[in-house]
Amino acid sequence: MKQKQLVKIFLLTISVWVWGAISATATVVPNKEVQNKSVASVLHNSRSIRQIRQLSEIERPSTSATMLVQSPTPNNPPPSQGGKQGGEVIPITGVKANPTPKGMEVILETLLGTQLQVTNRSTGNNFIVDVSGGQLRLPDGNAFTFRSEKPLTEITEITVTNIDATTVRVTVVGEKALPKVELFDDNAGLVFGIATAATATQPLPQLPQTPQQTPSAEGDQPIELVVTGEQDGYRVPNSSVGTRTDTPLRDIPQTIQVIPQQVLRDQNVTRLQDATRNIAGATQETSSITDIDQIVRLRGFLVDVFRNGLRDQEGSQLIDFANVERVEALSGPASVIFGRGLPGGVVNIVTKQPLRDPFYAVNATIGSFDFYRGAIDLSGPLNDSKTVLYRLNAAYQDRNAFVDLFDESQSFISPVVSLALGDRTQLTLEGEYTDTQGSFFYGLPIEGTLLPNPNGRIPRNRNTTETDLNRTLTRFGYRLEHQFSDNWSLENVFRASFFDFDVLGIYPDGGGFNSDNRTINRVDRNNRFNTQAYGLQTYLTGKFSTGSINHQLLFGVDLNSITNTGQSFEGPASTIDVFNPVYGQPAGPLTVTSDSDSTTDSLGFYVQDQVTLAPNLKLLLGGRFDLAKQTSEDFLANIESSDSSDAFTPRVGIVYQPIQPISLYASYATSFNPQPGTDFERNRFQPERGTQCEVGIKADLNDQLSATLAFYDLTLSNVLTEDRDNPGFSVQVGEQQSRGFDLTFQGKILPGWSIIAGYAHIDAKVTEDNTFPVGTRFGNVPENSFNLWTKYEFQHGSLQGFGVGVGLYFVGERPGFFDSTYELPSYLRTDAALYYQRNKLRVAVNFRNLFDTTYFENSFGRARIFYGEPFAVQGTISWEF
Repeated sequence: MKQKQLVKIFLLTISVWVWGAISATATVVPNKEVQNKSVASVLHNSRSIRQIRQLSEIERPSTSATMLVQSPTPNNPPPSQGGKQGGEVIPITGVKANPTPKGMEVILETLLGTQLQVTNRSTGNNFIVDVSGGQLRLPDGNAFTFRSEKPLTEITEITVTNIDATTVRVTVVGEKALPKVELFDDNAGLVFGIATAATATQPLPQLPQTPQQTPSAEGDQPIELVVTGEQDGYRVPNSSVGTRTDTPLRDIPQTIQVIPQQVLRDQNVTRLQDATRNIAGATQETSSITDIDQIVRLRGFLVDVFRNGLRDQEGSQLIDFANVERVEALSGPASVIFGRGLPGGVVNIVTKQPLRDPFYAVNATIGSFDFYRGAIDLSGPLNDSKTVLYRLNAAYQDRNAFVDLFDESQSFISPVVSLALGDRTQLTLEGEYTDTQGSFFYGLPIEGTLLPNPNGRIPRNRNTTETDLNRTLTRFGYRLEHQFSDNWSLENVFRASFFDFDVLGIYPDGGGFNSDNRTINRVDRNNRFNTQAYGLQTYLTGKFSTGSINHQLLFGVDLNSITNTGQSFEGPASTIDVFNPVYGQPAGPLTVTSDSDSTTDSLGFYVQDQVTLAPNLKLLLGGRFDLAKQTSEDFLANIESSDSSDAFTPRVGIVYQPIQPISLYASYATSFNPQPGTDFERNRFQPERGTQCEVGIKADLNDQLSATLAFYDLTLSNVLTEDRDNPGFSVQVGEQQSRGFDLTFQGKILPGWSIIAGYAHIDAKVTEDNTFPVGTRFGNVPENSFNLWTKYEFQHGSLQGFGVGVGLYFVGERPGFFDSTYELPSYLRTDAALYYQRNKLRVAVNFRNLFDTTYFENSFGRARIFYGEPFAVQGTISWEF
């Protein structure tokens, strides 16, 4: 039986087993609008409880964001037409804030609170609810805004404001996590109880109030109540990728973009390459039909890929998006936090975690070029006390491409189990297995694609390779989190990865066309590689004060080891006529051309302090020291070598907020990347050094839309280049530089209208080198690029549930692969999507390259030019229950 069939049977078997286990341990009740629901712990007085269904009658939610709020009770229908009751807007005549034994309460004072509809829109650390049908009014009829900054040590800000004529928004911003908020519905109005272990840090502002009836003295009883809410899905205000602490993006002095789950879903993303199209300044280093699709550049330089904050050491060649929650991108050097790395920055993939409440989803996609994909997402508790949670994501995908002789199938499964080992300790066990079998595409010669060919234009679907490509990737590990107190916590993470790569087939030899401009020479090759990688990371975070200055300290240690082994074989093969190919010609015997292995071990220590000098002035300081050892062995030449290196990397940044929505920042960041080998005089090479100076401004244009403008100067030094005096050796005199700016917008413009957009100007060139002329621009990096994706979803009326999305991606002219003799032309690609969601069902149709524009994605030299994908359509049906 073939391996592919075994994997399919295994996926089916494990899915059935888990389904049975769930049925045995939990009562499954249908849930509605799963991604947009959460559970609230709500307190009502006894008169209100009579109107609420029993818990067994309530549909179960999908997610477990800590605390949200209530919907109107079943016997009290929500206001019609935008929340109005009888055509009138309900006045909220005062906002009152009082300390409580658990923290504090915020009261929206109105005698008609039961007629208001409360809808959750929480995201990240922001508890956000919209109160429909009401308006904030002073006794004289004027509108106003309530704001309290740092009312509690664990709460950054509380605001209550009108966002339109019939909607009031309540926002509670937590420092580290989504705040725990409870809703009380009594005679005083709507009461939001904010629970925290700390006490108020400053007096709470009091706003005009009107006389209210005395709350009932009858006992309150907690109930569990399902709420319907719309997640503010295009804007993520907090991220840990910049500091390893959950910090508001506006407080981090470096450019960070987050591609959240809603964007990934709306664009039907299944590859990292498609996700990073939404990042300003990101360029794709590979084609959509090559064997490696995870190579990305930011600001002209290559980046490192991480997974949940831990280095993806096996090469990041296999990433399935079935279990991906979001993608985070940090632009520029980041070695202080992440260790050895490339100067372009870090792309961090955050995976889905277990949920406290049952959640089950399936989806199926069918599309152009025989694209078929199916996936399941199952989660929930495994015991009644909900101390053991699980999540299982699995997917199978089969696709062809617009080129001949290309097909690929991929099987993926990822189980996760989370165990609460006490009130303050949690252990998460994670695993992944990916198996891919497919083909390879080498690209096409420049003559007949970019340049004229006397024999005509090469068809876009032509393939000059005949290959079989097999890859498997296994990951497993754990994450142990312990909170010593409300201010101090420890996290320990381990992951092991095993990657196997085997490709056998016939490739072009890289020389391009022969003199006839029709045929190219080919070789028969077999490459076998194996990677074993281990990563262990431990870091301590804590908050404390020195007088009036607040600190958030991070101290960490990480240990990484990666071993690569590989063998290459090569033999003769027949030429091929690109304009009239004949496949299946015999190839000669193979002989070994390389046989080697290498191991890199690294140990790093780092410390970081996020200093709050004043509420509007923040300082970021960090430093790291690393030790690295590299050993390698060439079995053919019988040569062993060993290199050791060390590096210190600093980081400093400052953020000044002249007004609450604006952050002005400046930063200095560095990176290092060890370079193996020695020069002619046997001097060991020093690590490459990346250095970036960046200034910028971050603005919250409103509470749902943010923008960032950044200017940077990024230099890579100690670059290896040819030793002109000693052929065959290298010297470290090379230098490369990238200067430019990028501008991003992300969030919601109006209810139902979301956007993610960016523009980047990159001047990336060689400044010193013995091989490339000074001034040579980076290959495949345009000076100007622009990305826009916007979606509108109808909120009311007969079209409610329908949505439309449009994407524009402009890439300017860019040189070939460090070759100034030719340029890839600019292009504008248009994508689009149509959506319909009703209750449990979601249907989407995604269009890529809507106008079938002919363009070139990139090149790896004059013999390897890659066309972009033509018009393609994919239809997806999702069902959540």
